[in-house]
Amino acid sequence: MAGSLEGRPLFFCGIGGSGMLPLAQIAHGLGHEVAGSDRSRDQGRTPEKFAWLEGHGFSLFPQDGSGVTSPDQVLVASAAIEDSVPEVARAKELGCDRMSRAELLSTLFNDAGFSIAVGGTSGKSTVTGMIAWILHEGGYDPTVMNGAVMKNFVSPENPFASARIGRPDLFVSEVDESDGSIALYRPTVGVLLNVSLDHKSIEELRVLFGGFVAKAGIAAINLDSPEAGYLVPRAQECVTFGLRSPQADITIEPESIEQSELGIHAAVIDNRQKEIFPLILPMPGLHNLSNALAAIAAASAAGIGIANAAFALRSFAGLARRFDVTGTSPSGITVIDDFGHNPEKCAATLRTLKASQGRVIAFFQPHGYGPLRQMGNELAKTFARELGPDDITIFSDPVYFGGTVDRSEGSERIVDLINTAGGHAEHIPARADCAERIIDLARPGDRIVVMGARDDTLTEFARSILDRLP
Repeated sequence: MAGSLEGRPLFFCGIGGSGMLPLAQIAHGLGHEVAGSDRSRDQGRTPEKFAWLEGHGFSLFPQDGSGVTSPDQVLVASAAIEDSVPEVARAKELGCDRMSRAELLSTLFNDAGFSIAVGGTSGKSTVTGMIAWILHEGGYDPTVMNGAVMKNFVSPENPFASARIGRPDLFVSEVDESDGSIALYRPTVGVLLNVSLDHKSIEELRVLFGGFVAKAGIAAINLDSPEAGYLVPRAQECVTFGLRSPQADITIEPESIEQSELGIHAAVIDNRQKEIFPLILPMPGLHNLSNALAAIAAASAAGIGIANAAFALRSFAGLARRFDVTGTSPSGITVIDDFGHNPEKCAATLRTLKASQGRVIAFFQPHGYGPLRQMGNELAKTFARELGPDDITIFSDPVYFGGTVDRSEGSERIVDLINTAGGHAEHIPARADCAERIIDLARPGDRIVVMGARDDTLTEFARSILDRLP
């Protein structure tokens, strides 16, 4: 690895987080000594994850500063971590260098000879996983950084496969606009999926994504997103794609689309070569067909033929917590675990559910008080618009693991907005009480979807509901 980081030990504050864990795996795979701490470990949550880390060469410490022992260590910590956290205080005392997760990731990424970055408000993890699988099936052995577990790469040796360790000179990663860190990346291929409200205003997003597109050697841009399409002139070179954009370089023959609860069949059109290729995608939802086009466009930008890319996606197993069917009870009630947490992701999930028969019971745990304030109005409109009169939405209080965040505005405001707009929503503060209510409401044929982010225990919550259903 280049520069001042070569051979230096890294200490990850919050090593078990969905963004930190895969990065720690990659850094370890590239030869760094890696240690870390996590508040979840201290609280006894997800013990199997931390046991796996300790069994695979990662040194874990309580979050009390005891793991930061040398000025040679680099502290890897979120920019949001307060100075009062013991690791941060200890690192300051010793004079340790500090990097954010994005600074470390972008350093590793930019050092690779060939890099593919996936940006956009929603769909990043799925598209990153699809590109990784296309490259793997082509024998290219990519190193991959993802925010979600890629089921194709799960093995007894790597149960938390949100990272894949491969060649250091071929790096695929999703990149985040929410903290502005997307500006740090210089990708060979930059994929822009969509531009819509999440953590920042549209004006800020135009600047961030515009810069991202301009820095890419070649950009793959989704014309179905007007804001993304608006940025095409910023690209040095461009491959466009779109489900509903017949003028795009890579698109779909509309009459060819066949949907089922198990997946989608469609014909992919390459307008540049005037060729058509079959796509059999084992995942439901039109948003996943759009994701597949994005991955195929990225592969095309990287020099991989569309026929090969489309064929690889036939065996794409998807990602954990992305419309992940937990199971179906004996009486026919299905439970789905989903990462939906912003308006666009939630809309995609709800539309997929509403494309087939059955009532929907949607449980939503907001991923923080700040994001709820930023996107609450749009979120309320989404649930009111996408769900029908028989469907029910249940909001718990936002996830909160401590800290100084303003908690004055919570879920009750969003529930009121949904009901005012003609939806049917309830606010039940405690998650355990939400489970009781869901089990009371559920009847044969219902689909229960558990939605939310930044909380690993939501998957266990979904399983616990399934286990108690008749």
